[in-house]
Amino acid sequence: MKELVEVIAKSLVDCPEEVAVSETETEKAIVLELRVAQSDMGKVIGKQGRVAKAIRSIVKAAASKEEKKVTVDIVQ
Repeated sequence: MKELVEVIAKSLVDCPEEVAVSETETEKAIVLELRVAQSDMGKVIGKQGRVAKAIRSIVKAAASKEEKKVTVDIVQ
């Protein structure tokens, strides 16, 4: 999951070297924290959060195979 979010984010931003994804796993859930450059924050979130929602939907679909709940948090 971490690699998936990283690939998607790097393709969206102007500074792909500043993209960082950290993964925290619990018994039932995985939390992915996405960090990008401040100037790229708008590109990752999108108008009215549409890009962020799309990223979360893709990750949720990929996670359904593993039967785990995955949340993606975009952090400054």
